[in-house]
Amino acid sequence: MTFFEIDDELKSLLRQMQLERKSAIEWAEIESDDLLQSEHYRGGFDTTEMAFCFSLFRNQKEYWFQFSLSDIDTLLRGSHAKIEVRPADT
Repeated sequence: MTFFEIDDELKSLLRQMQLERKSAIEWAEIESDDLLQSEHYRGGFDTTEMAFCFSLFRNQKEYWFQFSLSDIDTLLRGSHAKIEVRPADT
């Protein structure tokens, strides 16, 4: 297993999602795999997974991770929170 710390760049995207105040059903209505983007992150809400699915680009590699809508508050509260990622080529 590989874990990366949740950095300020991802926290900014999490805050954007939080400010939207959408339900999972509302996010599903605008499903998109690249709705939320920054320098190292690209992702959006996936209705099959009913979760936010993201790519993280770091050290010339792509990693994938996901989290549910209910995880956002927890991820933002953690001072040294980490998220499990997996290489995109697996």
